Amino acid sequence: MAARLYLDWNATTPLRAEARAAMVAAMDLVGNPSSVHAEGRAAKALMERARAQVAAALGAEGADVVFTSGATEAAALACAGRGLACAAVEHEAVAAWCDPVLPVDRAGRVAVADPGRSALQLANSETGVVQVLPEGLAVSDLTQAFGKLPVAFNWLGVTAGLVSAHKLGGPKGIGALILRQGTDLPAQLRGGGQEMGRRAGTENLIGIAGFGAAAESAARDLAAGLWDEVAEIRNILESALLAGAEGTISVGKDADRLPNTLNLIAPGWRGETQVMAMDLAGFAVSAGSACSSGKVRASKVLRAMGFAEGEAAQAVRISLGPGVTKDDVLRFADAWTKAYARAKARAA
Repeated sequence: MAARLYLDWNATTPLRAEARAAMVAAMDLVGNPSSVHAEGRAAKALMERARAQVAAALGAEGADVVFTSGATEAAALACAGRGLACAAVEHEAVAAWCDPVLPVDRAGRVAVADPGRSALQLANSETGVVQVLPEGLAVSDLTQAFGKLPVAFNWLGVTAGLVSAHKLGGPKGIGALILRQGTDLPAQLRGGGQEMGRRAGTENLIGIAGFGAAAESAARDLAAGLWDEVAEIRNILESALLAGAEGTISVGKDADRLPNTLNLIAPGWRGETQVMAMDLAGFAVSAGSACSSGKVRASKVLRAMGFAEGEAAQAVRISLGPGVTKDDVLRFADAWTKAYARAKARAA
């Protein structure tokens, strides 16, 4: 029996060996990073090394890296009370704080009229569509792009960026808000004044250590061209699926996309049913953002792009990572096209 194949990397990624090792080492440090004694200074040094690793990997040297519990908390810190505009394709963590009025075209591209009062993701988790960020943008969700695309925060022209460790091989439950140096944002969590007064609470030293190591490792992979190889495998998969299932739509195919992401609309086959069928066949895929899983409704991202409710409900997201091979994706393509043919035959 063939081993299971994980094709849901945009939901979360396998933990990198470097991150695991850094977390285990951090467990042996007893000090609180805010303490001034030797044990506290050792913890502080480890935390600041991780901060530098994240900044270097993101091209954010000199910016303020504020550790949070994840990109969701970072979004709240960056967006709350600011009256920002966004598009309906944004992740719920950003959309919850913004007015979704920005127009989106059929390819998933967003038009921004007032960058200084707007939030715009760099890459979409469901479709992989990559945006061109306007100069002076207030907030950008960099979560899906970080580690997969060359990103230099200092050159993006944005004030605040959101990132999450578990999207690039780090642990869950740790992320960061990246701020142009000197940016003044009120704290949402108040208390001891940690993280430069922007996020109170004793820092998650173990998670931070894992995040730093994962970011450094991800930067090496990107520089080595691993994600170019992933893009080639994704394209092979896309061609095989479109050739084997007539009428299938590849969402965002005409736009710039993340190298690993494929979103397909299979007419007459609901996304949730596809996910269950593939799970039984030994493949992990999703019907959209993991944060929207279990909610039986059509993708708001696809609906914002102009797809009908029925079409949006028939989408499946396949997201790859380094180590997924041509043989792997062709095995998936064979299983998926056969399952689709059976579903169509039952519906006839």
